[in-house]
Amino acid sequence: MVQVFDSSQYSSGGSQMYMEQENDWDRDLLLDPAWEKQQRKTFTAWCNSHLRKAGTQIENIEEDFRDGLKLMLLLEVISGERLPKPERGKMRVHKINNVNKALDFIASKGVKLVSIGAEEIVDGNVKMTLGMIWTIILRFAIQDISVEETSAKEGLLLWCQRKTAPYKNVNVQNFHISWKDGLAFNALIHRHRPELIDYEKLRKDDPVTNLNNAFEVAEKYLDIPKMLDAEDIVNTARPDEKAIMTYVSSFYHAFSGAQKAETAANRICKVLAVNQENEHLMEDYEKLASDLLEWIRRTIPWLENRAPEKTMAEMQQKLEDFRDYRRVHKPPKVQEKCQLEINFNTLQTKLRLSNRPAFMPSEGRMVSDINSAWHNLEGAEKGYEEWLLNEIRRLERLDHLAEKFRQKATIHESWTAGKESMLTQKDYETASLSEVKALLKKHEAFESDLAAHQDRVEQIAAIAQELNELDYYDAPSVNARCQKICEQWDLLGSLTQSRRESLERTEKQLESIDGLYLEYAKRAAPFNNWMEGAMEDLQDMFIVHNIEEIQGLITAHEQFKSTLPEANKERESIQAIQAEVQKIARYNGIKLSGNNPYTSITPESIDSKWDKVQQLVPQRDKALQEELGRQQSNDHLRRQFANQANVIGPWIQNKMEEIGRISIEMNGTLEDQLTHLRQYEQSIIEYKPKIDQLEGDYQLIQEALIFDNKYTAYTMEHLRVGWEQLLTTIARTINEIENQILTRDAKGISQEQLHEYRASFNHFDKKRTGMMDSDDFRALLISTGNSLGDAEFARIMGIVDPNNSGAVTFQAFIDFMSRETTDTDTADQVIASFKILAGDKNYITAEELRRELPPDQAEYCIARMAPYSGPDAVPGALDYMSFSTALYGESDL
Repeated sequence: MVQVFDSSQYSSGGSQMYMEQENDWDRDLLLDPAWEKQQRKTFTAWCNSHLRKAGTQIENIEEDFRDGLKLMLLLEVISGERLPKPERGKMRVHKINNVNKALDFIASKGVKLVSIGAEEIVDGNVKMTLGMIWTIILRFAIQDISVEETSAKEGLLLWCQRKTAPYKNVNVQNFHISWKDGLAFNALIHRHRPELIDYEKLRKDDPVTNLNNAFEVAEKYLDIPKMLDAEDIVNTARPDEKAIMTYVSSFYHAFSGAQKAETAANRICKVLAVNQENEHLMEDYEKLASDLLEWIRRTIPWLENRAPEKTMAEMQQKLEDFRDYRRVHKPPKVQEKCQLEINFNTLQTKLRLSNRPAFMPSEGRMVSDINSAWHNLEGAEKGYEEWLLNEIRRLERLDHLAEKFRQKATIHESWTAGKESMLTQKDYETASLSEVKALLKKHEAFESDLAAHQDRVEQIAAIAQELNELDYYDAPSVNARCQKICEQWDLLGSLTQSRRESLERTEKQLESIDGLYLEYAKRAAPFNNWMEGAMEDLQDMFIVHNIEEIQGLITAHEQFKSTLPEANKERESIQAIQAEVQKIARYNGIKLSGNNPYTSITPESIDSKWDKVQQLVPQRDKALQEELGRQQSNDHLRRQFANQANVIGPWIQNKMEEIGRISIEMNGTLEDQLTHLRQYEQSIIEYKPKIDQLEGDYQLIQEALIFDNKYTAYTMEHLRVGWEQLLTTIARTINEIENQILTRDAKGISQEQLHEYRASFNHFDKKRTGMMDSDDFRALLISTGNSLGDAEFARIMGIVDPNNSGAVTFQAFIDFMSRETTDTDTADQVIASFKILAGDKNYITAEELRRELPPDQAEYCIARMAPYSGPDAVPGALDYMSFSTALYGESDL
């Protein structure tokens, strides 16, 4: 017949053990008689170890329990409780009644007996009697064994494994084969009473000696009766598991005091493990904080360094380094800062949950210190990029001015080359009158040319001055060259004045001057100067930043080209004068003595310069058109960015407004609103590629060095902030709806009540911020019929605004209203429920909790209930009253 425990009353480990026993007893019906012999001997010895306390014992286990008297006595001894008075008659009915009283007592201890009846025991059924005794052993000797969150058989096996682990040749895996050589029994005794066993002298190949030694020592010194013979174990291929478990449980209870010490040690280890883990988290925080602060300390001076570089390439490299910092170096540090705050909060939570003092980081490493340092970092970073771009513009301007200075200086130096020599020669001393007059006229032409070059010298000096004011890195060489030009210019002026005076002294002696030469010289000089100026302008470098500026240059160039026909007519007129001179000379047979005495400008040079101007005009056209194309491309980038920005900006604003409307209007049920908001959130997430595309366009604008955009008022930074706020707002709104659903389901609030709450809240939320100040909240409460004094209102504000922020959210309002209007569980109700489970007792046992509650909740209660110490307390009694009141706090007592 079969006897098992009801599995709902015990932990999963216990349930599994008892089911195994059921299967074992089914097999026992066909077992080897040797196992039955072992069980008879072991169970008899175990019963006598308890019956001797009452001054009696049994000889034959199936015979001596038939009248139920010694069975009832055994139960009273091992339970410490009184059973009903036995019947002393000799008749069969008296025996059956006594056995039934014993079986009823066993059942009252949470053991469900199946197919074991009093008749079988009274009839001396060996199998049923052994099964009943095994049930008693399980319930009173093995079930309460608990080791490291395991119990019963598993707990006993784990205890054996822990105790025998240090011993060689011992490997306890079960309660049969692992004990045949006797070493495991000796190891258990030696672990707790090493003075009783000389373990090193035991040999694995002598099991009989080992077993007898352990059994004799246990009986002599530990008061554990000999329950088996060594030969019964050795001569059986697989010793009986129940007999071994019964014997081993006696060792466990004999050493229970040591077990308590081990439990205490385990508790200390757990406490120390918590402390070690917390200390490790503290060390991690300190190291991460130190590393982050050190990185910030090293980075801020780099960002604050405003020392400009000398060249455009060096400044471009600085800009690239800054972008690399933003893309590569800073993002991991942002993650580290976030992780640092998470680790700090996690650590504080663990310390609080384990009743430890709060963690105070080292001085200067608080989260606030890190936030302050991070704020300083972002402050330094904010102006660095703007400074870089301004410096690049400045260097670009400087490079342009420097190149312009070099071109003008080169042209001027080329023009002045040889002029000192020309002005200092004494050719007029040996010249004829006509030659002197010619020299004088030539000098006048030179003075005209000199005056025309005065503007160029002034431009050179002005450019040099601007380069100095803009702190050009090569200003010393510019200044030296400018100084040389100015000094040479002053010298030329002085020499020109001196030569004029010399020529005028001899002018009276000079008569003949060729009018045509003079006219040629006078007209050729300004025309030549115009051509040189034109060539200079056509080769002049330019820098523009928009289409309007380049179009202005193109317009000016077109105006210049429109003057070329008139200039060509002037050129042809000047060349006609020279042709007329040649014609007259040929006609009169005059042999010209060389070039025009009044000017060094030859017809050839005029034609050459004119040809040069003609070549430079299309080159200038090409340069201007290329620049126009670049500016058009830049303008396209501006428009492309602006077209998207002007759509995305209002789109983000509209979405923000729509989310605000959805959270206030409460159309449909909360689930409908949640579904709508999640769909809304998905539509927002699907918009992300457009943001990424806009980021790409902005990158192209930066690479093209475009610094303004007249087509849009939106900046990329503005749109980034708006996008992040949009994502945060939709996530926060979804979370609020989810919390409202949780509140509704937990408190039983109807949809109509929620709508009414929302309508009332919206009515008094004057600023439409989703929060009310204390005055608006008070007006709302009064509108619901509450008559509030200052003390009552202060109490309510303490509930809805525990942080004293001065504002009441909709969620806090719902929580308060649900608390005021719905029925909630109280500590008294929970205590009454526990009392029902405990059978109207003032305490409850672990067995009753495991029987009545799901396994995880039963273990939760067992782990947290204090032992019951009332006058009616029994071993293992738990105090469910203090546990219930602790769940709700003292305010609900």
